[in-house]
Amino acid sequence: MDRKLKLIWDFRGESSEKTAEHHCIHLKEFANIEKLHFYEINYYVLSEMHTIAFIVVDEADMKTYRDALKPHRGQFAE
Repeated sequence: MDRKLKLIWDFRGESSEKTAEHHCIHLKEFANIEKLHFYEINYYVLSEMHTIAFIVVDEADMKTYRDALKPHRGQFAE
């Protein structure tokens, strides 16, 4: 069974939540256009000045997402 990875983009500043929310739209569009599987696309507010957007994918698909979308970081998903 493939491991799941969470690819993460960090957004900072007063508009970080809106930017992360909008980034999720583009993540969904990319996955649909490329016909790639994903488990979850969402954003999470860490503070009023820092929000992350993320996508959870299979490890086998990570390179495709990483090379095209340039996430800031990644981690194993639970």
